[in-house]
Amino acid sequence: MSTTPSWVMTYNSLTSTVLQYLERSDAAVVAAIPTFITMCEFEIAQNIKTLGQMQVVDATMNIGNPIIAKPALWRKTVSMTLANSGAKQPMLVRKLEYLNNYAPDVTATGIPLYYADYDYDHWLVAPTPDKAYAFESLCYTRLQPLSSSNQTNWLTQNAPNAMLFGTLKQTAPFLKNDARLALWKQMFDDALAALKTEDTLRIADRAAIAVDN
Repeated sequence: MSTTPSWVMTYNSLTSTVLQYLERSDAAVVAAIPTFITMCEFEIAQNIKTLGQMQVVDATMNIGNPIIAKPALWRKTVSMTLANSGAKQPMLVRKLEYLNNYAPDVTATGIPLYYADYDYDHWLVAPTPDKAYAFESLCYTRLQPLSSSNQTNWLTQNAPNAMLFGTLKQTAPFLKNDARLALWKQMFDDALAALKTEDTLRIADRAAIAVDN
């Protein structure tokens, strides 16, 4: 039996549905719909971290360079593991100050044991890599933004209600005193709460499996 849903929200269907809810077709509102959708995606990313936003990044460190670029749309690092002689070695997260004190001489190389946020776009590892180590990082990332050329993402497929009512909520600057705004905000908040509950249950299930094993 196929588990493929019979209907999936797309960027185009979201745009048309929002306009239907607004009962507006004036050029200013139509032109602002992409902005409303983008702002909704940002708000969801800022408020929740779900498995749908989790990405496994495989890359290779550069010999003699302790600074590593984070993946595009990065938001938070969950873990980092280094491959050394065929074995996986967990790296420990520490504050940047700790790494600077632990390995003040970046020209001294070795097997990286620690990592920290160097800035929003980069990690710092210590010691500085003495080999081109392969590593794996588990990160929360912002989903690929919706657009006319990217019609779906995890949210449209798994949380279309959050996308719809979140986008409608973002129309407040245009609608101002529209009485429906409070309802749309509540429905958006309910959708986010449901997503958080689902992830809490998933985490509990994974913890129970780990204990059983």
